Amino acid sequence: MAGAGVVCVAFLVLCAVMPSLATDYTVGDSSGWALGADYSTWTSGKTFAVGDTLVFNYGGGHTVDEVSASDYSTCTVGNAITSDSSGATTVSLKKAGTHYFICGVIGHCGGGMKLAVTVEAGQSTAPPTSSSSATPSSGTATTTSPATPTATATTTTPTYTNAHSSAGNALSLSVAVVITWLALFGLVLS
Repeated sequence: MAGAGVVCVAFLVLCAVMPSLATDYTVGDSSGWALGADYSTWTSGKTFAVGDTLVFNYGGGHTVDEVSASDYSTCTVGNAITSDSSGATTVSLKKAGTHYFICGVIGHCGGGMKLAVTVEAGQSTAPPTSSSSATPSSGTATTTSPATPTATATTTTPTYTNAHSSAGNALSLSVAVVITWLALFGLVLS
């Protein structure tokens, strides 16, 4: 009977820790979501996975609009799937596929404020960090920006929340393992 309790507690601890393995990416790193940033370079070497988040930090006079592939390639504004202008936008990547983002202010997309991110179905392999930038340690990036996309748009509705910091609050895998072992050890002794 005690063995079943140990297994249940270990399972619950692992379930609680697994969502924390996602990575928070601050779009543009210290440059943020702004004119003049090179988002192709920023996405280079990053692997985005379902569960990861994009954090857009920007000043007034900008928006974060998720758009179709067609609107992305032509910088068409006014047809956003979702839009936010709070200055601190967090987008949860909930579905695999390519997600397209532009600034909805006329002329800003053409000035480079456009981002295409291809999200893979599996968990990212990047270790969570507390810095403003996260770089996965393995995997290949399949992102484009500001190149013309070739994939069809997916109609997703990301969750937007205000965020004032992109510091990751996720536990590392090693911490999760230590917590699990401590919980198991405590149950065995009791």
